[in-house]
Amino acid sequence: MTEAMIRKKPGMVSVKEMPVLQDGPPPGGFPPVRYARRIPNKGPSAVAIFLTAFGAFSWGMYQVGKGNKIRRALKEEKYAARAAILPMLQAEEDERFVKEWKKYLEEEARIMKDVPGWKVGESVYHSGRWVPPATGELRPDVW
Repeated sequence: MTEAMIRKKPGMVSVKEMPVLQDGPPPGGFPPVRYARRIPNKGPSAVAIFLTAFGAFSWGMYQVGKGNKIRRALKEEKYAARAAILPMLQAEEDERFVKEWKKYLEEEARIMKDVPGWKVGESVYHSGRWVPPATGELRPDVW
């Protein structure tokens, strides 16, 4: 299809002879261009955000305080229970110690029977103070 048929004009010799066709605005013009800064007013205000955060923080601190009271009560109960059974545990340990001490003295008497002047059960340290063994075993190398 030739240009002459498209524009319904007689044939042209040069492109310069073509009539100028320029696009124009639509009838009634273009709609106005928005160039103003329009930020939508959506969401809570700064005061509402602050109050919400403060409320959440306060509620959390309240919960921490409640938890501390509960933990403190459980700890006190545990200490009271331990204090209540401590005399019984101490009596059992004393009984165990006396049995072991008797075994120890018998063993010492058997081993040192040929040593003149040896007194069974007498401390080799003359500090005047009795200190129970800390390990719970009197002579771990014998048994």
